[in-house]
Amino acid sequence: MAHKFNPSDHPHRRYNPLKGDWVLVCPHRAKRPWKGQLEPAIEQTTPRFDINNPLCPTAHRPNGIVNPDYSGTFVFDNDFPALLDDVPVPDKEDNDELFQTSPAEGNCKVMCFHPHSDLTLALMSRVEVRAVIDKWAELQEELGKMYTWVQIFENRGAVMGCSNPHPHCQIWSSSYLPNEAEVKDKKLKEYYLKHDKNMLLDYAERELKKQVIRIGI
Repeated sequence: MAHKFNPSDHPHRRYNPLKGDWVLVCPHRAKRPWKGQLEPAIEQTTPRFDINNPLCPTAHRPNGIVNPDYSGTFVFDNDFPALLDDVPVPDKEDNDELFQTSPAEGNCKVMCFHPHSDLTLALMSRVEVRAVIDKWAELQEELGKMYTWVQIFENRGAVMGCSNPHPHCQIWSSSYLPNEAEVKDKKLKEYYLKHDKNMLLDYAERELKKQVIRIGI
């Protein structure tokens, strides 16, 4: 048996205060030899403008709408939304606890960051990135007044399900809290009621003081 625990070498569990559960960590596994499949790097050139790309300025989208000749950010309702604003309420399954359903209403938007398809946020100027962030904040505030949850996210790459190389993100607003957010919201409230402090701020402060190796940027 090892004489002293080393978090870089020994398997252990770490408590996740945001969810109230434990996560298994096996750092020693990273030292094993790797002979599995290696994916070759795919070099792909994306044209700056493609009239057949439905996210480009002045292009036709699948529903027939023509995009404006935008020069900055551009936001529109998703043509194929996962959530809808007006849907029928599901029928109750005779109050059967094993077959429960509940309403799921919402709105899905798409936001283009830039008119050029060959750019990403990392390649845009600071002024252009600031414009994107300002628009995120504006939409978060606007949609947050109408919906319980607003989530802004970006899928990158075909493996992640991104179907278009144009720089853009999704903005989903829903009438309910997603499972992960609901659990974390509960834990954050419990911590605040107990300590009268914000858990995430406390966590960051203690992590910096401990100089632990778990800090990542």
